[in-house]
Amino acid sequence: MKVKDIRTDFANSLSEIYEPEEFLPFFYMLSEKILNLSRVDVAMNLEKELPVKEIDQFEKAKRRLMDQEPIQYILGHTYFYGLSFIVNKHVLIPRPETEELVDWILKDQKNKNNSVNILDVGTGSGCIAISLAKNLPNAQVYAMDISEKAIEVAKENAKQNGVSVKFIQEDILGAEDLFQDFDVIVSNPPYVRALEKKEIKPNVLHNEPHQALFVSDFDPLIFYNKITKLSKRRLTPGGCLYFEINQYLGSETVDMIKSLGYGSVVLRRDLYGNERMIRARFNKNI
Repeated sequence: MKVKDIRTDFANSLSEIYEPEEFLPFFYMLSEKILNLSRVDVAMNLEKELPVKEIDQFEKAKRRLMDQEPIQYILGHTYFYGLSFIVNKHVLIPRPETEELVDWILKDQKNKNNSVNILDVGTGSGCIAISLAKNLPNAQVYAMDISEKAIEVAKENAKQNGVSVKFIQEDILGAEDLFQDFDVIVSNPPYVRALEKKEIKPNVLHNEPHQALFVSDFDPLIFYNKITKLSKRRLTPGGCLYFEINQYLGSETVDMIKSLGYGSVVLRRDLYGNERMIRARFNKNI
């Protein structure tokens, strides 16, 4: 079977599930992984005969795509803020919106020369913590997650990206206090309500870890409330709390944070126009 035959087979098999702007990039991503051929190289090697082993790799990947498994899990990695991250079924796939949150933190820290202590709560793949550590050489970065498997992935990602992050396995909802003071506390916790499941694409709903996605309809701000309360005790003067939030609960999340004594709360929209990020400062003198 030739390269062009594989490409045609992908188009025929996946066209009823995916749009062309989706399944063709999938083919080229897999070509780079399996054949070590870029998109340009593929165009120049359409008549290349493939060995059985490589044909079988494409076939297995195609079947997984037909089952609507995310391409990132099939490839085993994805990119976030210019860095490569291992991803698997134990961690969420990092989103572009979260890159905006990282960028906000980095811009706020840009002109600060002092060392900074950062805590990432619910780190998953480690994408937030590791990206901050990579871009803030004066930072001491800590990352927490309830999942042992997620911590294993995040540790490997830190090693792969050449940064030092201290990982802690703990359930933040069961924590009575944080273990030290921090200048920055950031979290992208579970925030999708059960009532919103109908909006979630099947490739996410049936593959990504529900523990990292969903919260009860009756207490959707449970993680935000807990982290905000703990942060009151542990943010240094002038320190900031950053959240990625449910786009439908922006005003509710802001009101909750303000009710706990935070005097400066900023709600920001993401690149899609959704209310997605919050920065809050707590003045301990109030």
